[in-house]
Amino acid sequence: MAIIVSSSARSMPFILSSITNHVYRRQVSALKTTAAAARRRHTTFAMLLAFVTLLLVLATRPAQCHQQQSYDVVRNFHAAADGKTDDAKAFLAAWKAACSDEARPVVVVPGGRTFLLSQVTFQGPCKSPITIQLDGRIVAPNRIWTTQPANLLVFHGVDSLTLDGNGEIDGRGAIWWDCYNHKRCNARPILLAFSFCDHLRVTRIRLTNSADKHMTLFRCSQALVDGVSIAAPPDSPNTDGITVASSNHTVISNCSIRSGDDCVSILSQTRNVTVTRSTCGPGHGISVGSLGRSESAVVEQIVVTNCSFVGTMNGVRIKSWQGGKGYAKGFLFAGLNMTGVQYPIVIDQFYCPQGNCPVKPGGVAITDARFIDIQGTSSRQEAIRLLCSQSVHCHGIYLSNVNLSWVNHTAPSNATILNAHGTTEGVVVPKIQFLQPL
Repeated sequence: MAIIVSSSARSMPFILSSITNHVYRRQVSALKTTAAAARRRHTTFAMLLAFVTLLLVLATRPAQCHQQQSYDVVRNFHAAADGKTDDAKAFLAAWKAACSDEARPVVVVPGGRTFLLSQVTFQGPCKSPITIQLDGRIVAPNRIWTTQPANLLVFHGVDSLTLDGNGEIDGRGAIWWDCYNHKRCNARPILLAFSFCDHLRVTRIRLTNSADKHMTLFRCSQALVDGVSIAAPPDSPNTDGITVASSNHTVISNCSIRSGDDCVSILSQTRNVTVTRSTCGPGHGISVGSLGRSESAVVEQIVVTNCSFVGTMNGVRIKSWQGGKGYAKGFLFAGLNMTGVQYPIVIDQFYCPQGNCPVKPGGVAITDARFIDIQGTSSRQEAIRLLCSQSVHCHGIYLSNVNLSWVNHTAPSNATILNAHGTTEGVVVPKIQFLQPL
């Protein structure tokens, strides 16, 4: 029997092949469409994520959206800058504007000008860190302008403040010193005072001829004073360079201080002070104290390193009043050079500047004081004085590599040791004879 294959049957494989190819192409096209849509969704999501991230960054860093503003006390606030007109109002107006600025403003005191300022207080807190660019010269009134304790310039409650520049603040102190020496003035103004100012930076400026102390830090934390120059005559009374009180984590570095009193004085309730790479003289040296006169003393972790003393009354000194209370501990005095210093190393628990103080029992306990690598000359034969109370001895005194000779004399220098316990190591001149440990 013959099998007859029709033409339609013969074309079936071709039709099935065409249908299969058509379906395949549609599936491929659908897959491509789906992939393209996925890519679009992914791109859209990535762009949205980037936009949200940018918004979050801008929201958390608003200060970067604003341009830093300068407030020039002459150009913007019309200070006279003639050294005769009181510019306090212009300075306070510039401060008010800067203090309310959130974008790290700069107050500019331009160079080549002299600004007379009466008593001014720059009050915080402020909305962002402030820099005062002091390139001009500020002068105090050349008259007796107060009979009460006062400060010429005060920064109070201002955190993250920077005072920097090549400028000068001149206290015009001569009229005050004469008034004090003739017993007509009991109170004299401090030149520059910082109180309750954390993260403070004072750099490069010059302070001269204060009526009383040049700079004070009170209740300040994390303060840096660097490259500051302080100058007053050696006979100017009580013109301490820098006084640190009730403060912590203070660094004084690369400073030059010439005064009629202590170059640096460190008072009670003070911890973690470092004085380094600085020069002192003339003056009374770098002192801790006086302590314990009217308070229970607390002083800890004081470091003085790599400093030079020229023609000073003392080099490094710890001083406290008889009968005081409290303690002072944790001292390191190292890498010091003495040139013609009367008493290069002093601990004095009998401090009495009037010279007629009655003997009192008790005293501020002084412990853990190390004197290392101290070289040079004393202008008196007694180069070292460690004078401690009979009732409260000094403990933990350590001297190593100390060599102090009596300038212009062949006789050796000597030391006076009273009620002090400690040890020596290496070369120590003059010779030290401590009490045996209790």
